[in-house]
Formats: sequence, C-alpha cells, structure tokens
Amino acid sequence: MKAIVSDKYGSPDDLKLQEIDMPVIGDDGVLVRVQAASVNPYDWHVMRGSPFIVRLAEGLRRPKQRVRGVDVAGRVESVGKNVTQFQPGNEVFGGRTGAFAEYVGGTERNFVLKPSGLSFEQAAAIPIAGCTALQGLRDRGRLQPGQRVLINGAAGGVGTFAVQIAKALGAEVTGVCSTRNLDLVRSIGADEVVDYTAEDFTRRGQQYDVILEAFGNRSLSDLRRALTPNGTLVLAAGSFTSLIGALVLSRVGRQRMLPFLATLSKKDLVTLKELIEAGRVTPVVDRTYPLSEAPEAIRYLETKHARGKVIITM
Repeated sequence: MKAIVSDKYGSPDDLKLQEIDMPVIGDDGVLVRVQAASVNPYDWHVMRGSPFIVRLAEGLRRPKQRVRGVDVAGRVESVGKNVTQFQPGNEVFGGRTGAFAEYVGGTERNFVLKPSGLSFEQAAAIPIAGCTALQGLRDRGRLQPGQRVLINGAAGGVGTFAVQIAKALGAEVTGVCSTRNLDLVRSIGADEVVDYTAEDFTRRGQQYDVILEAFGNRSLSDLRRALTPNGTLVLAAGSFTSLIGALVLSRVGRQRMLPFLATLSKKDLVTLKELIEAGRVTPVVDRTYPLSEAPEAIRYLETKHARGKVIITM
C-alpha cells in the first residue's frame, strides 16, 4: 500500500510517499481502508521533533512510527474474530497512528460509526480537533450554561469546533479571528466576533468566565487580563514557555490556568457524533490534498492560516 513515511525528524521535504506492507490485524483487530485523513499540529510537531519534549514520547533520535497521521475516516475492510461492533463495509471514523496511508489497522476502541449524512472528508476532520474542543471546554473549562466564553483562534481546526460546542453547552460565545474569517465564525454560531487585526481583545475591558486559547499567540498575562476573577484559562495551544508557565502557576488568586492536551476517547467521539447528527456541530473543511501532496498539506497548516481543517484524501 502507499503511505507517507518519514524515518527522521525534519521538514515536509523529508516526508516521502512509499510502498509499504499493509497492516496485519489480529483477532481483536479492525482494518480500515482509508478514504480521508486530517492534518493536525500534532503531525507537524512529530515531523519536526519539536519542541524537544515530543521526542521523549515519539523517539529521541528518530520517530518510532514511520507513517504520519492520526485522524482517519474510511470503510472497514476486515475484522478479527473477536470483533462485534463492526463488520466489513461499515463507514467509520476515529484516530489511529498511521492514517496517512491507504489502510490503517486498529481495534474497536479506535473507531466509531461515521455520522449519517457526513462526507468522509468531514468525518476525518473530527477526532483530535473535536476532542480537544469538547474536553477543553466541558472538562477542563467546566463551562456552564449562561457563562461567557472566548475562543482565541476561532476560525482554526479546534476553534471552529469550540465555537459550536460552546453554543451547544449553552454559553455566550465570543470568537477571535482575522478579518477574512469574521463571516465564517459568525456563521457557525458566535454571538460576537473580534477582529484581532483591528482590536486587542485583552484590552477591551470585557472579561470572560472561560478562555480557550486555540491559537497560541498571547502571553499568560494578556490572557489573564481578559478573565473574570474566578475565570479559567484553558491552553490548548501556545509557546512551550507559556504552557510550562501555566503548568507551574496553575492558579493565580482564584483564576485557574490549565495547559491541556486532549486524549482520543471513543466515548467523546460518540458524543461528537451525536452533536453532529443533532445539527449542533458541523465540521469545517478548508482544503483537501491528495495523499501524494501530504507534505504540502502540512506545510500549509504550519502557516496557521487554515480555516477549519486541512484534509488528505485517497
């Protein structure tokens, strides 16, 4: 099968389209023929091995996993004898290392049936970004109905999910984005949109119960200024220094500052599926690239100008 492979840390130029062996599944395995995969900041951090802490998990000298990608959507090709939740032909989405390939292998816990009416490209957009937004707001931010929440980076992969999930949780939502994305962020449900090229949201005199930092361009001191005295800052993105600073401080007065890394949870994938099928959330797709152009897809995502998710198709 064809796959995007890298045997060293480096740039998108070091990613190669190669023929490799197909995954072999065991009695508990599920083999999925990939129809679409999405690109996440995680993918380019692993590609570059930066910040250095990435190498502690992924391999000090070279990546342990040769094939990039995690988010995936496709059709079940075959299942092991112990698998009861899926059968060949099922359309599924989920997360499994090695998604930038024609086939990916996993187990039942890695996949969920694809939401009805959703394309494979839209379904592939969900896993990491959707779980980050859901867990960041619901679990870390403890967002409650009626609270005021600000999403910095509202037009990005995580941000477009976060705006919609915050609305579904009953919050009053302010989205921060650039001029060209104002209409997009309004269209997905933001009550107020701030153009960061024209106005500094941390100096408007407005304060929020929860801030989800999904862009990573503001300091802790700036973000704290826009929090209520009892507010919570959830850092889903940011410089290594700011993330460590939040981890060390964790609380200043009654304000909480929480660095955050999502986990791919089957239970939360089901929750996202239900929100989508109820019409509360719709994945936003910016661009699609064929598998052979995966390096260009990652290079584009690194610019931090993507509107929603960047997708790789087979």
